[in-house]
Amino acid sequence: MRAIVLQHEAHEHLGLLGPALTDAGFTLGEALSRRRAQRSSGRAGRRPRRRHDGRRSGAPFLGKEQAFLSERLTLDRPCLGICLGAQLLAAAAGSSVFKGKNGLEVGVGPVRWTGAARADPVFAGLPAKLNVAHWHEDTFDPVAGAELLASSDRYTQQALRRGSSYAFQFHPELDAKAWLEWVELSADALAAAGKDVAALKNDAAKLKAVEPQLKALCAQLAHHFVGCISA
Repeated sequence: MRAIVLQHEAHEHLGLLGPALTDAGFTLGEALSRRRAQRSSGRAGRRPRRRHDGRRSGAPFLGKEQAFLSERLTLDRPCLGICLGAQLLAAAAGSSVFKGKNGLEVGVGPVRWTGAARADPVFAGLPAKLNVAHWHEDTFDPVAGAELLASSDRYTQQALRRGSSYAFQFHPELDAKAWLEWVELSADALAAAGKDVAALKNDAAKLKAVEPQLKALCAQLAHHFVGCISA
């Protein structure tokens, strides 16, 4: 089995999801997007410009990714979207993507699972709230035909399932080590955005504490995709 990974930044690797996929029997093929050549290393709120239809005019190749996702959703071929990937998947399903009115959500904080998530085997064994890594300022409208799976205090649309596909606005793949790397890489941009860089570094301890639950979530996602292929 082969999993194709569309990676938009060189440092945004698969994290905990990589071992989960390979342990489940996948081989990984990565396609590093041209977007990394168009952006600096600062992450805080720096995204391609949005158009009124939800597409990013500063990164036209993302339109090709959105079209690819739209085709897979139509055929109910399983996809997983994380952060920008979640926004692309939402747009592919016809939802509007836009800058969130509650500003940049960056840090480690809880999401709450919905009833749909608690009934889903992918989320089996997880606590009702789980600390996860957040790093986004865009969000999207509810997705037609999808079930909402998680929300945070700042943004409602944090995870969804549509058919056999899943989207996560937060980063279930990030462990403490990767989080520190991201914060250190973007320290200047975070400070310019008014964020407390030292406090964000301290958030790594929260991720370390929940690493077993994050690994379980990634493993259960991987096994879901195995089941989709085997069915």
